Amino acid sequence: MSVKDKKKGSLVPRLRFPEFRDAGEWGELSIDKLLAESLIVGNKGDKARKLTVKLWGKGVVEKKETIEGSTNTQYYIRRAGQFIYSKLDFLNQAFGIIPSSLDGFESTADLPCFDLCSKLEPVFFLEYVKRESFYKKMGEMADGGRKAKRIQVETFLSFSIALPPQCEEQQRIADCLASLDERIVAETSKLEKLKEHKKGLLKQLFPAEGEKLPRLRFPEFRDEGEWVGSFLGKHSEVVRGGSPRPIDNFLTAEKDGLNWLKIGDICKEAKYVVATTEKVRAEALDKTREINPGDLILSNSMSFGRPYISKIKTCIHDGWIAITKISKRLHIDYIYYLILSPLSQKYFINNAAGSGVQNLNIDIIKSLPFFYPNFLEQKRIADCLSSLDELITAQNRKIHLLREHKKGLMQQLFPHIEED
Repeated sequence: MSVKDKKKGSLVPRLRFPEFRDAGEWGELSIDKLLAESLIVGNKGDKARKLTVKLWGKGVVEKKETIEGSTNTQYYIRRAGQFIYSKLDFLNQAFGIIPSSLDGFESTADLPCFDLCSKLEPVFFLEYVKRESFYKKMGEMADGGRKAKRIQVETFLSFSIALPPQCEEQQRIADCLASLDERIVAETSKLEKLKEHKKGLLKQLFPAEGEKLPRLRFPEFRDEGEWVGSFLGKHSEVVRGGSPRPIDNFLTAEKDGLNWLKIGDICKEAKYVVATTEKVRAEALDKTREINPGDLILSNSMSFGRPYISKIKTCIHDGWIAITKISKRLHIDYIYYLILSPLSQKYFINNAAGSGVQNLNIDIIKSLPFFYPNFLEQKRIADCLSSLDELITAQNRKIHLLREHKKGLMQQLFPHIEED
């Protein structure tokens, strides 16, 4: 396969495997020389076994849902190993290689498929297209930045990519990135197992509905007797945050400003509130609510019922509900995990108000029923679940670093012809 030389600049990746360092420059070629659209006519409507492409590089999957009024829609047969993308969502990284498990499945012309030439390695091509410097820039250039516009087949085929002079170098790059993907998948599987283990413990370390004792109890506490039943409002003060309005009039960049907590300041999977991105002036204090380290907060809408422990003093807006002045008889971390337990979450779902977006309120949280053992057993339960959370955090970090490592490799293993 001949590849025309790039007219300006050196088309060589920053990082190259030793055996290819003297193989010469890469060359630029338009995709229409490498891919050919496949148009094998298949079924119409719901008779087709459908596939679809998930967003953000999450692969090609079976499409099980049906669309009303689509009985006459024409589908086309797709084959394993073909490249497929979504005309509407190219800018959302909706493309992939069809796996063998979906060979013979079908899609509409809005998800066009392509046969790759024999000298183009599929994983190499997919990883090339995955890079933001390619799919985002090329896609935005094609549709003028208007994300609702479709990337038509002829437009996609007009894009150019860089190829090494030897097919073996494509394979080497593909194998390297594929091995990283395998590691990421394996580590993600470990993460999911840890999360499932935590779910199981949350279910067993707290009493189930109608019971006063948990199914699983640590040996040193098995003879301690029944737990005490109560309501959260009897052991704490539950208050709602407040929002000074308009908030822009109260924001400040001064160092002595008061912390102002927004939903976006907290990672959904986090346990603690550790920092805020904005501050408000002291005059906002009589229009808002300030919480202290050790207080718990919950969102009263959207992902309601998800607790966080504050490690800082901060003001909270009226989208938050705080649990403060918690009784000394209760361990803070025990209450945190109690709220996360399936029975508490079920209580919130069953009692949340609103036919559309459901909301929690102060009375619902005050009325949360729960059982608790002595303080030492509470601490033992909290310590067990906290150690598991640490493992989950460490595993998340490992996966994040692997993904960043892959991202860095992708930036260096491919030349950046799109930037010229």
